[in-house]
Amino acid sequence: MNSVAKSWLCTSCRRKATSPLATRVSRYSTSTRHDRPFRMAIVGSGPAGFYTAYRVMSKIPKTKVDMFEALPVPYGLVRFGVAPDHPEVKNCQDKFEEVASSPDFTFIGNVSIGNAGAHFDACTIPLASMMRHYDAIVFAYGASEDKRLGIPGESELKGIYSAREFVGWYNGLPEYADLAPDLTNGDEAVIIGQGNVALDVARMLLENVDVLRKSDITEAAIETLLKSRVKRVHIVGRRGPMQAAFTIKEVRELMKLRDVGFHDIDMSLIPDEISKLPRARRRLMDIMVKGSATRIDEAAKSWSLDFCLSPLEFLGRSGGGIESTVFERTSLASPFDPSSSVTGTAEKLTIPSSVAFRSIGYKSVALPGFDEVGISFNDRKGVIENDGLGRVSRIKSDESNTQHQESHLPGVYCAGWVKRGPTGVIASTMEDAFSTGDAIASDWNSGAPFLQAENNSGWDALRAGVERGKCRVIQWEDWRKIDKAERERGLLVGKEREKFTSTTEMLIAAGS
Repeated sequence: MNSVAKSWLCTSCRRKATSPLATRVSRYSTSTRHDRPFRMAIVGSGPAGFYTAYRVMSKIPKTKVDMFEALPVPYGLVRFGVAPDHPEVKNCQDKFEEVASSPDFTFIGNVSIGNAGAHFDACTIPLASMMRHYDAIVFAYGASEDKRLGIPGESELKGIYSAREFVGWYNGLPEYADLAPDLTNGDEAVIIGQGNVALDVARMLLENVDVLRKSDITEAAIETLLKSRVKRVHIVGRRGPMQAAFTIKEVRELMKLRDVGFHDIDMSLIPDEISKLPRARRRLMDIMVKGSATRIDEAAKSWSLDFCLSPLEFLGRSGGGIESTVFERTSLASPFDPSSSVTGTAEKLTIPSSVAFRSIGYKSVALPGFDEVGISFNDRKGVIENDGLGRVSRIKSDESNTQHQESHLPGVYCAGWVKRGPTGVIASTMEDAFSTGDAIASDWNSGAPFLQAENNSGWDALRAGVERGKCRVIQWEDWRKIDKAERERGLLVGKEREKFTSTTEMLIAAGS
């Protein structure tokens, strides 16, 4: 990792182009590009968006960035996805504040991009309209949908939640403010999936509520967790410990929870000679074999990593809630190979489940208007098609109306999870955003074609249409008012901040 990257590290196809715009964007004259500012729009205000902004602003002189965010508040998953008891991970917000403080940066909150219609609709700007006023657009809006299991009972029974919903709820995401998860129907919870988010969910269920009170978890979540009857948490995965996706830090934190015990894992899935494994995998195996400091028979709560189980069905109880989860035992072709394949055995196991969470990943979705401008989106993978460096691909139909992928839609880029899928931590998102920023700078400086901006005036040209829709636009100074109000609310209950959980509250705090 280079020195610049280190200084910015947090501490912890089937789209068809039929619009004239899809052709027009490729005919950009480059003769005068260095005589005026480079105008770039970024859709999304999470780490991918901010890191891309920083990189481009540092590499292209006279860059002006307009960052659009659908919510009134910035930071994306740093605000709504990071576990409340991991405040150090949020230190990157200080760097983002530095970017936003530049006179060449404009934050436009409470404004969505993507309405495919011809007119501005309240707080939504049509993508085609937006593209007429910028040299480049970067999509960095993350992953907004959950992957589903597709098994019986998943949609019908009460008490089954996605990890994304649950995490968003306890972090104050307005979309899930009314989730109201019921944790009072029994003492066993099942979490399907063994990534770090699954372990975050488990920790929230098992941690002492008095410890969580000091974090920026919402007061509504505190009240719900106080009433929780959950004492036993199963974290279930299809494969084994050698193939697990979670990392050392998250497992160690669970092992150290006070008065919480860990159930022994199946030692047949652990190599005999752990000392010969690569360092990271060796440390992970050591932690799991050693277990927790609290013995199971002395623990108030407990948890387990249940390997080699694939979900088949959720079973209900009277009243429509979940009662148990049926799994099929799986077999690993090579248990000690991190990339081992897995097959079903037809043997079933039923685990009591008064509440269940699926934590099998997120996916991005295409914005309305992608078809119109010729952006290629892969629905199966949930990503914008790109060259790996963030240059967005487009689909063009030939004379036989057969669609095929072209190389690059000039001036259109992507970064973060919508570029590479929902994997990695903030550090890897930073590196990915830097690669997109480098591609933009390389293209601009080499004279490659960009968007054919009509007047290169960005937000100044779009503002009138939004204001006619009577939209309350939030800019950076407005966000600072919201931030101040949340911190003041937090002081009243003894923590750093108490988040507003509705956009209405946020807008009121921002003032008129």
